[in-house]
Amino acid sequence: QVQLVESGGGLVQAGGSLRLSCAASERTLSISNYVMGWFRQAPGKEREFVAHITWRGFNIYYADSVKGRFTISRDNAKNTVYLQMNSLKPEDTAVYYCAASQKVAVTPYEYGYWGQGTQVTVSS
Repeated sequence: QVQLVESGGGLVQAGGSLRLSCAASERTLSISNYVMGWFRQAPGKEREFVAHITWRGFNIYYADSVKGRFTISRDNAKNTVYLQMNSLKPEDTAVYYCAASQKVAVTPYEYGYWGQGTQVTVSS
């Protein structure tokens, strides 16, 4: 079974920062073969795209809502993808998921592998 495990979530005040990590089990998934994405889902809302990074990191795309504040990166040698979140706002509060896709995509349906999610709560 493919394993993607997110970590780094927590409670932070508005304006603060968090760094999320998503580690893949090399026995089941080598992220170098995948576009890696971050999504988030707030209570009562649909899961929404946050950012993705292509196989070697040459192309990166962000949702407008996080552009300039969040940075996605990957370390294929460590089989890990990151999301650095700065200048956090209360509206960033959500469960954050990492996911893997075999193509460049922004919709959740095009990602075949998912982590269990990590909660990010931003207080005002």
